[in-house]
Amino acid sequence: MEVIHFNLNGEDRELKIEKGQRLLDILRDVYHMTGTKCGCSTGDCGACMVVMNGEAVRSCLINAGKLEGSRVLTIEGMSDGEHLHPIQQAFIDAGAIQCGFCTPGMIMSAKALLDKNPNPTEAEVRKAISPNLCRCTGYEKIVEAILLAADRLGR
Repeated sequence: MEVIHFNLNGEDRELKIEKGQRLLDILRDVYHMTGTKCGCSTGDCGACMVVMNGEAVRSCLINAGKLEGSRVLTIEGMSDGEHLHPIQQAFIDAGAIQCGFCTPGMIMSAKALLDKNPNPTEAEVRKAISPNLCRCTGYEKIVEAILLAADRLGR
């Protein structure tokens, strides 16, 4: 057992972890944050995407030991509790949600992109979400949603 300290959605956490635990397992099994989906467990689908230290990462590939001192943002940490984050609202308004399984990962990739690049081109948006797979909608509405969010955030 190892004790780690990290920040999850703005709250400092201390956790005993076992060797081999993944960030995805901690989010879903320890903190019951099921918005982060387990799609493939091989890093191919992006359904488990979260933002760690400002970067979009696949939580199924992150060993829990790497969490020490990190900041992790999940889909549960995006809204303020009463209002959706503008990226989440843009996904709804643009009709970028079908089954919703990939949506949290797409939103987290969008968050990391827009935090670094507030005015992305369509090509930059497509590149940012390229690690995320959507099997329902294709990507047109998702790209529209991210560009809409960028406009609304007006950075």
